[in-house]
Amino acid sequence: MTVIDARNLILGRMASTVAKRLLAGEEINIINAEKAIISGRKDTTFERYKTYVDRGSREFGPRFPRRPDQIIARTIRGMIPHTRMTGREAYNRLKVYVGVPPELGKEQVGTVEEASITRLSTSNYTVLGDLSKRLGSKF
Repeated sequence: MTVIDARNLILGRMASTVAKRLLAGEEINIINAEKAIISGRKDTTFERYKTYVDRGSREFGPRFPRRPDQIIARTIRGMIPHTRMTGREAYNRLKVYVGVPPELGKEQVGTVEEASITRLSTSNYTVLGDLSKRLGSKF
């Protein structure tokens, strides 16, 4: 089991790396989901995610999540073949948490170096927790 701290990691780069590792058979827990980074201007990022949330409804779907842990899980789900058996098994090996749960407090925490915030050449980014609060999440 691998524990990854999402603090100051770019969401898309982290998600693609985690998706590859899940398909390889690894079990991954992601902590501090609310501290992940989405690159780009804050207003355009918010408007893009707001259209995702407004497009679906609870009854008719497709429902897009507002909580940061569910946004990360949905992003990773989009990068694996989740309708096939191998993708479904890989997705079931993923757990995403807001903050650090007590059972993972003493585990060895790793990171994804290729997804670090130091790879950004600009200071335009949004913290996933702030985006979730603007979308109406109560995490």
